[in-house]
Amino acid sequence: MKALLGDHPVTRHFKETAPLDFADVKVAHPHFKRVVRDLEFDFAELAIVTFLLAKAHGKPLRLLPAVVMTRFQHPFLVSTKNLRPKDLEGKRVGQRSYSVTTATWMRGMLEQDYGVNLDRINWVTFEEPHVAEFVDPPNVVRASEGKDVTQMLLAGELDAAILGERPTYGTLQPVIPDPDAAAETWRRKYGAIQINHMVAVKNTVSRHQAREIYDRLVESRRVAGSPETHPFGIEENRRNLEVAIDCVYRQKMIPRRYAVEELFE
Repeated sequence: MKALLGDHPVTRHFKETAPLDFADVKVAHPHFKRVVRDLEFDFAELAIVTFLLAKAHGKPLRLLPAVVMTRFQHPFLVSTKNLRPKDLEGKRVGQRSYSVTTATWMRGMLEQDYGVNLDRINWVTFEEPHVAEFVDPPNVVRASEGKDVTQMLLAGELDAAILGERPTYGTLQPVIPDPDAAAETWRRKYGAIQINHMVAVKNTVSRHQAREIYDRLVESRRVAGSPETHPFGIEENRRNLEVAIDCVYRQKMIPRRYAVEELFE
């Protein structure tokens, strides 16, 4: 059984002991196209938004209720111009790809929590979507080949950008003031965490095989000792997934709000 899984504390024991043919990668996200386009892996780490788009376009994948990566996205929107969220309307804002999970969470927060009209932002992307069938909205343009989001931001070619890693700031300043406090406020408001990556299996994987994989992941999480930040189980993730589904649906990226159970069918 072919598997794709990055190196995370919660998955270390699993990767060391599970009898799967793991791809030789430390980070999974550069390989998500192989998961949803080529269907190369029977078991794979997958970003939640990529999974939801894959489901919307009929890819034969289902989730297992195991979160392997989660973080609040508030610190990742930065600018060199001392901008605040509403200031982004009419501006050029870079993001790696429109449909990546970090960018999708960030746009959802801008709209719902800060009253930003997303249609009035000129989005600049650097990669195509993981799911080939997904079409970017009309206010999205692709940067020229070879361009880099951080370099464009520092050069003044972008007004702000959603980065993949938390910056050390300096010249780059967070657009959301006091992002850590804002993240805690968001958590209390929505009663959820922001899921980045879960795990999925192809529909050809039997229930018995999927259960065995899940049980091994549970043991790996126990060894890592990190249950709060990596919730496992459908009920433990129900609210987290409802909020994620709503975020993606509100941005018209999926045709309807899926019931949580549908993701695991």
